[in-house]
Amino acid sequence: MKEKLPSILVSKLDQNNLNKLQALGNPDVVSFIEEYIELCNPDKVFVRTDSEEDIAYLRHKAIELKEERELKTEGHTIHFDGPKDQARDKNNTRYILPAGSPLKSSVNSIERQQGLQEIRALLKNIMVGKEMFVCFFSLGPLNSEFSLIAVQITDSSYVAHSEDILYRPGYEQLKKKKGTKDFFKFVHSAGELINHCSKNVDKRRVYIDLENELVYSVNTQYAGNTVGLKKLSLRLAIQKASREGWLAEHMFLMGVKDLDGNKAYFCGAYPSMCGKTSTAMISGETIVGDDIVYIRSRKEKAYAVNVERGIFGIIKDVNAEDDPQIFKALNTEGEVIFSNILVDENNMPYWIGKDDNLPARGINYSGEWSPGKKDIQGNEIEPSHKNARYTIKISDLENVDKNFENPEGVEIRGLIYGGRDSDTSSPVEQSLSWQHGIVLQAASLESETTAATLGKEGLRSFNPMSNMDFLSISLGKYIQVNLDFANSLKNPPKIFAVNYFLRGKDGKFLNSIQDKKIWLKWIRLRVDNQLKALFAPTGYIPKYQDLKELFEKVLAKTYGRKDYDQQFTLRIPETLAKIERVRKIFKGYIQIPDCVFKELDAQEERLKNCQREFGDYVLPEKFKEVD
Repeated sequence: MKEKLPSILVSKLDQNNLNKLQALGNPDVVSFIEEYIELCNPDKVFVRTDSEEDIAYLRHKAIELKEERELKTEGHTIHFDGPKDQARDKNNTRYILPAGSPLKSSVNSIERQQGLQEIRALLKNIMVGKEMFVCFFSLGPLNSEFSLIAVQITDSSYVAHSEDILYRPGYEQLKKKKGTKDFFKFVHSAGELINHCSKNVDKRRVYIDLENELVYSVNTQYAGNTVGLKKLSLRLAIQKASREGWLAEHMFLMGVKDLDGNKAYFCGAYPSMCGKTSTAMISGETIVGDDIVYIRSRKEKAYAVNVERGIFGIIKDVNAEDDPQIFKALNTEGEVIFSNILVDENNMPYWIGKDDNLPARGINYSGEWSPGKKDIQGNEIEPSHKNARYTIKISDLENVDKNFENPEGVEIRGLIYGGRDSDTSSPVEQSLSWQHGIVLQAASLESETTAATLGKEGLRSFNPMSNMDFLSISLGKYIQVNLDFANSLKNPPKIFAVNYFLRGKDGKFLNSIQDKKIWLKWIRLRVDNQLKALFAPTGYIPKYQDLKELFEKVLAKTYGRKDYDQQFTLRIPETLAKIERVRKIFKGYIQIPDCVFKELDAQEERLKNCQREFGDYVLPEKFKEVD
């Protein structure tokens, strides 16, 4: 016999939705939903199951409520966020922490009682006149040991629709878990709307309650603030993973073939503007995921899954030549949500970098638009926002990997860490060991700013594992979790560093855009010991002859010795300066493992010994060949 549901649920849900909630057989889920129905006070509540009917209901609601509008191509829609709601709100994204928490020293936080009081006051009666959508998703493939359940409450049909594209359905998964208390929770409201966009962005808040594994988001629609299952759930997962001995990482997951077509899988962490998407989507290889992975050990090997099933990608400069798979998906019938781009009078989308066919007029996030339009500060408004996005399913890409939905995950043979560095690091390098790689290549990851981002080039941003913004544990503990992960593995994945942005004395890049194919092939061949390498003080680097042959076979391109020497010369003064920079940074954090400083010291000693023997700048020919 089914338990009697609380009166607040009976008053807000019709019988069909009550039945869907009862069928879960989960009192904790019901209590969570009940609490926020009472607080937010919606007019009615819709419970989304995995049925096509329920999924279609949310898609239609997005059109009906004008949070999205249909475009000319079948299945394509456009969503606009308000002019002041175009990116992740880092200042108002805070952890709700108790007094005395050691995490307070390294993250943006608010005292627990104050934070809960503030966010609950903002949520009080915020859904009056609206419909609440209760959705269930799986973070990871269905029926997988990797996957976690997420319960999302929102009043935005656009958010619910986006999550349906980005994540696997979780209603039936939750039923199978028979009353589990282990699920992530998300509560979102777009708040009061004006022109179908969040009005009170001055009261935008994104608060993360680690204790209850619950994320609050209010007075915002931008997906980076509202699609809780993305970077917000990554924060929850990092904490959970640290307790349970697995890894939650900000990484792509892709398959790379050797010269005979044999595939191996790699994860890669790259900060923004460092080539992450272009690597994951490289032609001739396959993609499993572009953003977030969970990594677990099984039978002394590392396996990973893509947490998501879709891509929420920056659309600026996506074009037919550089991004053929994505571009084709964005111009083919099927489910696509564009956000904050320009729509012309024929209901066709346009974005910066698409092509040269700029329409004479249209509608974008600022309203009606034509070339030369300016904002209230007198700045020219571009046709689409620089952070404009597309939302698609990975399964709609032609290069999707056959193991994309494999609940067992895929075995990981290597981890790749990519920074942006104009004067120090070579294009590709293999670490000397797991510990050396985690410390010197992963935890020491840096990215230089570009003129486009801050108006000043060369400022170095410290971003360990490209995950700094999302850490929910101390940096020291996070590094230790990564170090310890190898203890359960017989042969840990090999670790590599790449840098596509090295410049010569003339300021020009020493790599072409397509050269990353070669660095990736070299990495692929190294994990199977098909190529030897040179032993440098900073790691293993390629031999010239191997790269020469790869350039000829893969790109039909001549690779000169001069290019090789420029790219792989060891720049000792710059490398020593980096060691000193990151050492100083690490000393400012608590709980940094002693081995971090030992690895830095050991690399510094190797470099100084090399410097005494060969000078400041050492050609690769000086290094010994090793297996």
